Amino acid sequence: MKLSKLFVSCLLAVTPFVAQAQVEQFKIMAPANPGGGFDTVARSLGEALQASGQAKSVVVENKAGAGGAIGMAQFVNNEKGNPHALLVAGAVTVGALETNKSPVNFGMVTPISRLMGEFNVIVVPTASPFKTLKDLMAAYKAKPGAVSIGGGSAGGIDHIMASLMSEKAGVDPDKLNYIPFAGGGEGKAAILGNQISAYISGYGELADLIKAGKVRALGISASTRNADIPVPTLREQGTDVVVYNWRGVFGAPGITPAQRNELIKMVETAVKSPSWKAKAEKMEWLDMLQSGDSFKAFLNEDIKRTAATVKKLKLGN
Repeated sequence: MKLSKLFVSCLLAVTPFVAQAQVEQFKIMAPANPGGGFDTVARSLGEALQASGQAKSVVVENKAGAGGAIGMAQFVNNEKGNPHALLVAGAVTVGALETNKSPVNFGMVTPISRLMGEFNVIVVPTASPFKTLKDLMAAYKAKPGAVSIGGGSAGGIDHIMASLMSEKAGVDPDKLNYIPFAGGGEGKAAILGNQISAYISGYGELADLIKAGKVRALGISASTRNADIPVPTLREQGTDVVVYNWRGVFGAPGITPAQRNELIKMVETAVKSPSWKAKAEKMEWLDMLQSGDSFKAFLNEDIKRTAATVKKLKLGN
């Protein structure tokens, strides 16, 4: 009996320690201004890490510029060997690093997990004379410089999509009047303020504005119509362009294989939590979870594909 009581006492003594075996503080770098896709993913992941018991607190740091290169450089320089730091990056970053011939690259960070993806959507102000994608493309073909198209950083997935659309219209992408924004908040303000003709971003970032009737969605970059998204595809309207934007997280340089594997477990636990799933459903995110070596292989192929596209469209500096 005494032995049993002693055993229970030991269990009770150990339990608080086990419950606190979580990271005191996590740091997540969102290499863009607040309000956009990187920032939303970073904060959603931070909330999920806390809700799933992986971290007590999470600090999200925003550092915009050069399509994510400035934030990546700061992450590489400041977080070397830190097993509790993550960088958010994605297709936007791949394109921007390639276009800008950046001194930093994905070989300097540790691939952890691709989290999600989403299709892009092109929208215009509600007062715009462009009622359909065909209206917009006809005006662009007639006078390219008069149609300003906003999106994320130069060379990113939004810019690549606009350039591919230009190519399909038979107009040299060099003539594209593309307006890059360092954060989604700035881009949304520009389209709502009628400062640009059209704006490209992830559907989830603009879904609320579309549903509220504050902007008009002309087309989505999916291959086929999505039953949950009441927007026709670019392809079905005669502009055969299909792109999607993925986002993932990367660990710091210099972490050990064991630390990398622990980060993968923590991120996957967070992404499977109700907190993340609720956000993903609200934002219309596609579940594209892929981790470790598999994610690294995907990344390398995406870099090759993007480099070929950037060269073809003459987007590089």
